Amino acid sequence: MVTRADVVVVGGGAMGSAAAWQLARRGREVTLLERFGPGHTHGASHGASRNFNLSYGDDTYLSLLREALPLWRELEAESGVSVLDQVGLANHGANPAFDAVASALHTYGFEASFLTPEEAGSRWPGIRFDTRVLFMPQAGRLNADAAVSALQRAAASHGAIVRHHSRVAAIRVVSADSVLVDVQPVDAVSGEPSAAIETLDARRVVVTLGAWTTKLVGSSVALPQLVVSQEQPAHFAVRDATLSWPGFNHAPNPLDPSYDYWYSGVYGMFTPGQGVKAGWHGTGAVVDPDARTFVSEPAQLAALQRYAREWLPGADPDSFVEISCTYTTSPDSNFVVDSAGPLVVGAGFSGHGFKFTPAIGRVLADLVDGVGAAPALFSLAAAR
Repeated sequence: MVTRADVVVVGGGAMGSAAAWQLARRGREVTLLERFGPGHTHGASHGASRNFNLSYGDDTYLSLLREALPLWRELEAESGVSVLDQVGLANHGANPAFDAVASALHTYGFEASFLTPEEAGSRWPGIRFDTRVLFMPQAGRLNADAAVSALQRAAASHGAIVRHHSRVAAIRVVSADSVLVDVQPVDAVSGEPSAAIETLDARRVVVTLGAWTTKLVGSSVALPQLVVSQEQPAHFAVRDATLSWPGFNHAPNPLDPSYDYWYSGVYGMFTPGQGVKAGWHGTGAVVDPDARTFVSEPAQLAALQRYAREWLPGADPDSFVEISCTYTTSPDSNFVVDSAGPLVVGAGFSGHGFKFTPAIGRVLADLVDGVGAAPALFSLAAAR
């Protein structure tokens, strides 16, 4: 049986849910399909915390951040759910771009100031600061789980159909206004097929599948190479519950051998009820998203503990809970957001996309509606 549809969004993580919200509140008929259940941990949109990090120097990203901040507040007002806590973000370490970033932030209406390590350490004693600190008070922490749930509820309130446990088995472009989407209902517990495949004939399809993007549409869309890795941050228990914590990014000094054990720069934030989250950025093993182990690589974990011991005096390096998530990374770590005929693709958010979610949803919706083009930096034709 084939059912005609207007817009089908494949993938109900952050970006797909934001696209469904944006489209539904424009009055479009939207069906959002998600393979797993609400709050699942198989992809990149779960968990209780992401940094709302403003430290970009590129105009494309800064314009999206300027748009995303009020959109997050619109979502909160519409859903009644708090998702963004502006606790600020402190960057430190050997990052030569700090001055350029501070200047760019001021151009886009964001505040940014420099603190000495002593000033920052007095304000946030849970962190040992390396160098001068670039502090952004309008930055903060996003609750990822709450945000995805709020986006889906808000989309549904505008008439979108949200279907979990609906795995898309195939997408076939028939014509400029016809895309066949084969949907396999699956059991909520076993993940095995629970009913016959049904087919939706959609005028437009938005593909926001994260780690599964290449698997499903790589043969029909000229995607850049997307590498899927299993990342392994951790939550470390706090020693003193009265301490305040900003989000933070810490860049190593490549000329100082005391940083030789680092795998990359470190990002982190306090997650209420869970501890201080810290992690290496984009250093995990390359994986098949359908064959993940969810098991940490021991040497990276030990190095992360050492980092906590040396640089987070407010956290207990020996009391932690591991986290497993995926990054889907493009060759230049810039996003892939573009259209290819009746398909619209959002992918390759490379471990730094969540903060932009509602603005990316708007871009995806515009592409569906044929108004405006994708940012050149994110185009399928971009030189990467």
